[in-house]
Amino acid sequence: MTAEDRPHLDQINLVVHDMDAMVDFYGRLGLEVASFGPQWDQHHREVNRERGMHFDLDSEASLAQWNRGWPAGRTGPVIGFRVTARETVDAIHADLVAAGYASQQQPFDAFWGARYAVVTDPEGNPVGIMSESDPAMRSRPGEPPSGA
Repeated sequence: MTAEDRPHLDQINLVVHDMDAMVDFYGRLGLEVASFGPQWDQHHREVNRERGMHFDLDSEASLAQWNRGWPAGRTGPVIGFRVTARETVDAIHADLVAAGYASQQQPFDAFWGARYAVVTDPEGNPVGIMSESDPAMRSRPGEPPSGA
């Protein structure tokens, strides 16, 4: 890994049980929460950011599309770090797993065009490692999860 491709804190995804309540809370806090249309609104919402990090709300069903190792019934954060190169995701994941940290999601090419993986820190917090998105690697996302 080069110094230019050192991971930087970029995103917090919050896994939630009650999307409507969370959207109301963060809206009252003064954040603008974007809609992706009725079929996705109960599963994925993004806070519009003028500056700073990405902040997304995800249902557990939506999370399963990008973190297959998430413990069932759990809510909480996924702390996201961004790197430039796709191969850096694999290298960091391999290094952390070799050092004894658990993998929640093996590196894979995500539908939004990034290379992505998730490991857990010593306290069990999920830590996502994501490359920059490459438009040539984008694919159609799966259908919205059924149910709430």
